[in-house]
Amino acid sequence: MTVVPCDLRLSPLNHTWVLDFDGTLVRHNGHKRGEDEWLPGALEFLRSIPEGDLVILLTAREETYRERTEAFIRAAGVRVDAVHFNVPMGERILINDTKPSGLTCAHAVAPTRDEGLEGLRIVIDP
Repeated sequence: MTVVPCDLRLSPLNHTWVLDFDGTLVRHNGHKRGEDEWLPGALEFLRSIPEGDLVILLTAREETYRERTEAFIRAAGVRVDAVHFNVPMGERILINDTKPSGLTCAHAVAPTRDEGLEGLRIVIDP
């Protein structure tokens, strides 16, 4: 599914972001062909994540790519709290409750590989 222009409406509470790296934020397997390359809209999206939120990146890359990968992220000036390497390549499952107020605490966006996040906007809804 390609990400079409849409708003991700969230509460004003702090959030936890769990983002896949290869194929979602950077070109899939770019690190094996030479250099990583940010996908369209990825940097803008990462920079739009509110301060105080937790940002966790997941990658199936081997641990041997850690230094190079983290240097690439730092060079872009992107705030990331943790990068987990050697993550299984299968589905990533998030299970979370709904608050008594009705606030849904689990969201999923599944863009098509290497299409980027252009058009996906974070909107804080008071």
